[in-house]
Amino acid sequence: MKIVNKQINLGDGRIITIETGKLAKQADGAVVVRMGNTMLLATVVAAQEAKEDVDFMPLSVEYKESYSAAGRFPGGFTRREGRPQDSEILVSRLIDRALRPLFPDDFHAETFVTVQLISAEKDTMPDALAGLAASAALAVSNIPFNGPISECRVARIDGKLVINPNTSDLTRADIDIMVGATYDNILMVEGEMKEVSEADMLEAIKLAHDTIKVHCKVQMELAEEVGSTVKREYCHETNDEVLREKIWKETYDKVYAVAKKCQADKHQRHEDFQAVKEEFLAQYSEEELAALNTNLVGRYYHAVEKEAVRNLILDEGLRLDGRKTTEIRPIWSEVDYLPSAHGSAIFTRGETQSLTTCTLGTKLDDKLVDEVLRQGKDRFLLHYNFPPFSTGEARPNRGVGRREIGHGNLAHRALKNMIPAGDENPYSIRIVSDILESNGSSSMATVCAGTLSLMDAGIKIKKPVSGIAMGLITKGNKYAVLSDILGDEDHLGDMDFKVTGTKDGITATQMDIKVDGLPYEVLAQALDQAKAGRMHILGKMMETITEPRADYKEHAPRVVKLTIPKDTIGALIGPGGKIIQEIQASTGTIIVIEEVDNTGRVEVVANNKESIDAAIRRIKGIVAVPEIGEVYKGKVKAIVAFGAFVEILPGKEGLLHISEIEWRRLDKVDEVLKEGDEVEVKLIDVDKAGKFKLSRKILLPKPERNDKKE
Repeated sequence: MKIVNKQINLGDGRIITIETGKLAKQADGAVVVRMGNTMLLATVVAAQEAKEDVDFMPLSVEYKESYSAAGRFPGGFTRREGRPQDSEILVSRLIDRALRPLFPDDFHAETFVTVQLISAEKDTMPDALAGLAASAALAVSNIPFNGPISECRVARIDGKLVINPNTSDLTRADIDIMVGATYDNILMVEGEMKEVSEADMLEAIKLAHDTIKVHCKVQMELAEEVGSTVKREYCHETNDEVLREKIWKETYDKVYAVAKKCQADKHQRHEDFQAVKEEFLAQYSEEELAALNTNLVGRYYHAVEKEAVRNLILDEGLRLDGRKTTEIRPIWSEVDYLPSAHGSAIFTRGETQSLTTCTLGTKLDDKLVDEVLRQGKDRFLLHYNFPPFSTGEARPNRGVGRREIGHGNLAHRALKNMIPAGDENPYSIRIVSDILESNGSSSMATVCAGTLSLMDAGIKIKKPVSGIAMGLITKGNKYAVLSDILGDEDHLGDMDFKVTGTKDGITATQMDIKVDGLPYEVLAQALDQAKAGRMHILGKMMETITEPRADYKEHAPRVVKLTIPKDTIGALIGPGGKIIQEIQASTGTIIVIEEVDNTGRVEVVANNKESIDAAIRRIKGIVAVPEIGEVYKGKVKAIVAFGAFVEILPGKEGLLHISEIEWRRLDKVDEVLKEGDEVEVKLIDVDKAGKFKLSRKILLPKPERNDKKE
């Protein structure tokens, strides 16, 4: 074995080690990246040849966490890892977005990148090391790749920027972003913030890039030492330069003219572009078409379309739908559209539309989290759905994919810090965004519609949040930053930069850059332009609803919280849950009990105040501690020779001695009381055994004594 080790010093006592040559030697490239006791095994394998007629990069990236890495058993009946968790999919997407742009355009062999968490330290976040591990595996392979790259997390904790912070420290962070980059260029940014400024975000990105440069340099040294600087030869494309020139010459002006029509209807625009292509093909006979490589025609024509659209923007300042570079598409929105939902909203911007609902629930509706390094509950959920009909596609809906999980996560991060915490919000909340139309930036429509639906539901969010997607077209020294991009502008452009925030700062961002050498000045302009766009969109939203509703909808559940002594939890639940079940059945409520901080926390949920009040009376009666001197209205439960046992609170009885029933002397208790009678009594003492002594006569007028002698 030829084992090679390289180290990266983070400058604070922590060391990242990259090792190759020991594990998984049959893969094209394999490394183990370690920081502390956290270890990641990254492998990469690429097919020797591309499949026939494949003209794209078939890259698959998988990030997997083994429960054994943390000394845990997986849940479920099989006790083994199953389908990827959302958290694993999100890390896979982070790696993919940084790697994919750097494979050669003409490399089309199936390539599989796998990063496995094989040892986990509780306070170390492995996702910050995953991009580095994947790139290092490519660096020691012979697979063509225009890297290396790396990724790192940067957080601002207590006012100080920190690289790859510990998990426990992130609770105090107001900036938490992941940055992916090569030595020269930023590729990807994603993260959340607590209303920070554009300048603060740029400062964090710059610090991350400085760190990544060190990572990249170490990988270059590793590749040199391993001897993998020379990559494999391949030929995955055949080209016809005569055909390319012919298509360019005969279609460019026509495509430019179609683009210059500035049509807002994307389907009509696509039909017009397609008509130019069909007109070009119409010059060939059936025999000539059979011999023509239609895949090449499609690829060359797409290049013409891309160039024409980009030139139109750069040379004439015209976009496909006729807008200026800073102009936002028409917006309309509506709340309370769905009468049975707890909150609902429609947000439409151009040809992108989200129908979003807000559902309020109890602690029983919390999402259970059982990841390798994170266990607990989530009380705020956001789900994003993207059905095929939203783009006019005729295909089945096969459920939630990676895209839906990624877009939903971005919208969740945008809104979560605006959800009131603690007693200000008694609910578990689920937002569901169904995209009904899509032509660019549906995730940002989800943020806007999510804000509106929360306000419609009566959730007292701290501030409303809006979002916008920014684009970029560059050519030489010329560039144009585009506000509120269309789907085509995303596909044909050089950047997709999503920014969400309140009037006071940024709450989340996601950026993918497709070009080399993007200056920070351009990023700064994009952020400033995004802020203006966000404020415009926020103003349009406020025309629909200016603040959260004063109260929840009539059919929304009402939640009242109580705190009870820990030692009364058992009495409230009862044997086998008998008492709590009876209270729920008789009052029509849902009651949730949990032990928190050595006390009992009780949530009483119902759709009407009467049911809640009835349940609270029952609960208070059970958990109340009788106090000496208090007067209670009790029920006679049993008559005995020496008195009566009276239930003063549910499950709590005291003795009313025969001498304490009336001021006069009684021979028998049943002269005054019988079982089932309601009687007012006063608690006069509690003996050492905890038994209650009651008095009725003390509440009655004391008769005057007659001392006059006859």
